[in-house]
Amino acid sequence: MSVLTRDEAQSRARLLDVHRYTIDLDLTTGDETFDSRTVIRFSVRGDHDATDTFVELKPARLRSVTLDGHPLDPDTLDENRLTLKNLTPGEHELRVDAAMRYSRTGEGMHRFTDPSDGETYLYTQLFMDDVQRVFAAFDQPDLKAVFDLSVTAPEGWSVLANGITEHLGEGRWRAAATPRISTYLVAVAAGPWHSVRTEHRGLPFGLHCRRSLAPHLDADVEEILDITRQCYDRYHEKFEEPYPFDSYDQAFVPEFNAGAMENPGLVTFRDDFVYRSAVTDTERQTRAMVIAHEMAHMWFGDLVTLQWWDDIWLNESFAEYMGYQTLTEATRFTDTWTDFGVVRKPWGYDADQRPSTHPVAPENVDDTASALLNFDGISYAKGASALRQLVAWLGEKDFLAGINTHFARHRFANATLADFIDSLAGATERDVHAWADAWLRTTGVDTLTPHVAPTADGTCTLTVDHAGSRPHRVTAGLYDLDVADEGRKLVLRERLDLDIPQTAPQPIGKRPALLLLNDGDLTYAKVRFDAASFDSVREALSGLPAPLTRAVVWNALRDAVRDSGGTSREGSLTAATYLETARTHLPRERDLALVQGVLAFATTHVADRYLAPEQRPAALATLTALCRDLIRRTEDGDNPGLRLIAVRHFIDVAAHPDTIAAWLADGTVPGGPELDPELRWRVLARLAVLGATDEAAIAAELDRDPSATGQEGAARCRAALPDPEAKRRAWEAMFVHDDLSNYLFTATAQGFWQPEQANLVREYVQRYYEDAVAVAARRGPAIADAAGRWAFPAHAVDADTLRLGEQCLSDAGPTPALRRKLVDQLDDLARALRVREA
Repeated sequence: MSVLTRDEAQSRARLLDVHRYTIDLDLTTGDETFDSRTVIRFSVRGDHDATDTFVELKPARLRSVTLDGHPLDPDTLDENRLTLKNLTPGEHELRVDAAMRYSRTGEGMHRFTDPSDGETYLYTQLFMDDVQRVFAAFDQPDLKAVFDLSVTAPEGWSVLANGITEHLGEGRWRAAATPRISTYLVAVAAGPWHSVRTEHRGLPFGLHCRRSLAPHLDADVEEILDITRQCYDRYHEKFEEPYPFDSYDQAFVPEFNAGAMENPGLVTFRDDFVYRSAVTDTERQTRAMVIAHEMAHMWFGDLVTLQWWDDIWLNESFAEYMGYQTLTEATRFTDTWTDFGVVRKPWGYDADQRPSTHPVAPENVDDTASALLNFDGISYAKGASALRQLVAWLGEKDFLAGINTHFARHRFANATLADFIDSLAGATERDVHAWADAWLRTTGVDTLTPHVAPTADGTCTLTVDHAGSRPHRVTAGLYDLDVADEGRKLVLRERLDLDIPQTAPQPIGKRPALLLLNDGDLTYAKVRFDAASFDSVREALSGLPAPLTRAVVWNALRDAVRDSGGTSREGSLTAATYLETARTHLPRERDLALVQGVLAFATTHVADRYLAPEQRPAALATLTALCRDLIRRTEDGDNPGLRLIAVRHFIDVAAHPDTIAAWLADGTVPGGPELDPELRWRVLARLAVLGATDEAAIAAELDRDPSATGQEGAARCRAALPDPEAKRRAWEAMFVHDDLSNYLFTATAQGFWQPEQANLVREYVQRYYEDAVAVAARRGPAIADAAGRWAFPAHAVDADTLRLGEQCLSDAGPTPALRRKLVDQLDDLARALRVREA
């Protein structure tokens, strides 16, 4: 399919004003396709005689097209473009009648049948250019229009849309016309939804999920609605522009590729956020953050929309920053920046050190295929970190004043980075344009290294070595050992505010036991330790008083391991030493985000990739002992979330099946928790890896839990069995048959590669590159992403895997989505090799 270029979009935007879409969808025509009838009313600018343009659609069958009452030949459709010729200045009407295909990859109109009860659900995901899979459109973000939607659905279904929907009888539904929005923000969700409706400050609120998930949604309704109300109220305190749409529905939908999508008035979430099994409070906080994030988009993204995809970071960075900050201010989740620091920032740091890095605000996004590649840790985590640093530098009052100016200037229209910076500049005397050039137009991660020097009077000064180009406002934390606690705790002496680059060394008094740069995590940079501080961290990390401080330290240790294979070994840390530090300090940690983040890195990076295969059994034994300590520590039941994390990771690193097999047989961990569906499938997957279960046990568990999640669990277990025939079937399911949904593809891929089975799957490493290129070309970006992310042989850390991957990139012509994933995976693999060699 042709991708839209920036030049084409600019030319079309200069030519057209699009006024209204009238869309009629018939969802009763069968399981493979639905009918889509679209009327587009638009006008052509200018005083020329006539001109040409094009409209986009991707039909299964194009029945008819008329322009101003004159029929056009459907056979002139070229891939996804239908040319409109000889358009004269003035008003025009285009009518398109087509049959469109349902999707099983989460793109366009996704169709899902719930294995629990046989009910079918449909929803749209129209981001970037997938609106063309549902109706004909002038598909670019700066051609906003009013959307008037009607839907025919099976009896017993309800239909949700951007505006309030009305049931007209006999399966006919009509949605209230939208304000002017972009094509990619149109949304429809249809099915026999379980719905909970209420009002807040006169606005209709709704929550929706599959009927089979109704008891689980109902159990959390008040929590979700409380978060929604609290965020809504807080945004109205921050923003002068009122909420701009007629209702606020939140639909939890199946097999959703992202976390959520900010459709105006109808936010769609992955229905993993309707919890079927026990979760930690940190996971509840994550759900709440996504709710806050998507609501922020109602203003920044929906009311004011990017002009072209080079400014997608503005949408996502703003919502990411606002999501965490507003949650901290308005809800019971008051420590959200710790989770951001330990989960989201490393995502940004890692992305920013790969060859695929790009500025937060890239200047060269030439087409939609390129734009899709920028949905990464840079656009989200680095961008949000940059905004947090901006607020620290600018002050929240001036920041919000600039934001409100921006909303007022561009409401229901489009804006650029230059418009955003101009709005901020009008609210402050600081040079925001220079800040934007330094932070938003550059790539890479700065590194800050402290140097503590003694002075003649016995005190010390601090000089910060700054590798990088950005200015930073940071806090340096000075910590002393608590002699009353035998040096196991670190006590804050003071925090010093620093501007980097410095103009002179900073006096700090006597040398502290620990000097921590970026204490409070207000900037985006790697930090190193001086030698004395490094020793104090290894001895007393768990004795630091604040979780966010400990998060900065753990991130610094993570970076020190990842950088240990670099040309400079100063400040580096071996993977084995990281494990020792975790073994020493994690059993005393109480912050759930930190425990989860450190265990995840220690398992999936250190044990599985950074250590040589012969070192892995000892690493797993260390992690098993660590998890056992956490389980013992939580026997009194005072921290069920910490116990749940420990149990999950104990299962994941089990090298012997006996203990976890006994848990599965008994249906409980001694002392709790009972094994709910998530834990049962987790145990069974690990038993499959270890060769301690079989197809009969998997089938029996699927009979016990025939849900969609159960289907995914069974696919994961079957792919993990250490049997050549099981591996062959799993491989063909992913790369030959093309009938797996996006979620079942991912589950199969997650089970397939296992470090314990390296010899068994060796032949598939070479096959991967050819087969992944082919499936990505056949099945599109969503499966390409899954093939590159989950089906990549990440366990195979060797020069041959790297060589085969580099050959694939140079010779095989992978699609842009797969190419980006392979570039990133191969860079991570090369880093793992360097760390091993170090």
